[in-house]
Parts: sequence; structure tokens; C-alpha cells
Amino acid sequence: MSHPYEEPPEVRPGQRTEGPPREPSATAGEGSRTGPAAPPAGDGAAQLTGGQRLVAGLWPPRLSRAQVTAAGLLFVLGLGLAVQVRTTSESGDALRGARQDDLVRILTELDNRDQRLQDEKHGLESQRADLESSSDRAAEALRQTRQKARELGVLAGTVAAQGPGITVTITDPHGGVEADSLLDTVQELRAAGAEAIQIDGVRVVAGTCFTDGSGGVLVDGREAVRPYVLKVIGNPPDLEPALNIPGGVVQSLEKEQVGVDVVRSQKIVVDALRSEKQPDYARSSR
Repeated sequence: MSHPYEEPPEVRPGQRTEGPPREPSATAGEGSRTGPAAPPAGDGAAQLTGGQRLVAGLWPPRLSRAQVTAAGLLFVLGLGLAVQVRTTSESGDALRGARQDDLVRILTELDNRDQRLQDEKHGLESQRADLESSSDRAAEALRQTRQKARELGVLAGTVAAQGPGITVTITDPHGGVEADSLLDTVQELRAAGAEAIQIDGVRVVAGTCFTDGSGGVLVDGREAVRPYVLKVIGNPPDLEPALNIPGGVVQSLEKEQVGVDVVRSQKIVVDALRSEKQPDYARSSR
């Protein structure tokens, strides 16, 4: 069936024409509100600006619990490494500015300590060999025991001793020397191989106590007279450098305006004695 041709209606200027009804938008929600736009995918998300990413819900990124834990562990590890590097750097500051002569002196002291340990090792091995090869092992054992008792008596301060060493005179006109300073001096000398030490008539042993008193330093409860004089038996080439190392006893005392004089000698007499004390509770296990 044919339809007759009809001309379109004339449209005047400013007059609107009704077109076909518009279908509702696929993104329209209830009423006149529209829901949030879906975030772009693929390369479109990478081209968004910071504000657009925030609106689109792409920023800040969501982290899982495992990622947060891993980040915390990495932070703690980095902090530990930084502290370790700083500690190592600070420990080397004392030697970084040292002169070549001071570094050579320190190395020489370390070599001397190693040599003393080697000599002690060889001496013990020699004693064992003498015991194994002697025909009268009982007599040889008695001889070595008496010799060891004399050596221990020197270390315990129960017998007098003499030998090469140094005399250390600490002048303290302003009373700046404290008990810690004298204790540090004794420890440095012990580490350098000092075998017998005496301070103002008091024999210094492992149990000697240094305390600060109203008039100066007390050694085992007895006030030491200034200037403090230390008589030390040991190898002079080992003892003197130990006090003069960079940042050592001498430099520390000189910063407090305290004078330190060290004199080597081939004969130092240490005659201050300590009374033998029997242990109250300790007994030999053999």
C-alpha cells in the first residue's frame, strides 16, 4: 500500500521542533542524581592528573597488610644499618687524625702483646715437656709448683718484686685528678703487660679499689699523697707508649691541666706488700 507524499512542516526561525523521545541515560540513578563515573582503565588512568585520580578513586593506592609489614621491616633494617655505619665512623675518629708515628706506636704495642702471649704459651708447653721427660716427675712437679707460687705471689702482691719498668708521676696542683683517672691509668698499664704496680706505698692488685675522697683519691681506703707516684714493673718499651697513645691517659689528663711525667728505669723496686688472705668459702676442687 502506498502512502501519499507529505511535505515537512515549515519551520520558522526561533521555533523548536520535537524530535524523537530521548532514552534515559544508562548511568542515571534514582531521580535526577547520577552515580559516580567508573574509573578509566588501561592507558587512560595513567594520563589522569593528581586531582582526577583522587576523584576517580585511584589515589591514594590501597596497600595490603603484607606490603605494610614489608615496608616496616625495610625501615627498621635501614635504620639499623645507618646506626651501625655511624658507630663505626665514630670509633675510627680517634685514629683518623693520628700521626704516622702514633699509628706505628699502636701497631708496635699490639705486636708486643701478641709476642707476650706467644712467649707464655711456649713457656707452658716447655713445662709440660719437662714433666713428661723427667725421670723424677714428682721432684720436677714440686720445683715448678714453687716457681709458680713465687710468680703468683708477685701478682697477688704478697712478695716484693724488682725489675725493669717505669715511674709515672702525676702532678695535680688543682685537684682535677679523680679516681677514674687513676683507675684508667692502672688498666692501661695492665693491658701493656705491667706485672707489679705500687701507688704511694699501696700495692695495686686485682681487688684494689679507687674512690674519690674529700682531699683526693683513696686507694684501698688510704688517701694517696699528691703528686701521685706509680712504680710499675714491666717492659719499658711497652709501658710508656701505652700511656701516650692518641686519646690515651696522658692526653686525657693534660686536658685537665694535669702534668704527667714518665721515666724509664732498669730497676724498679715494688716492696709494698699485701697480707695473705685465706678464702672464706672457696676451696680447691682437686
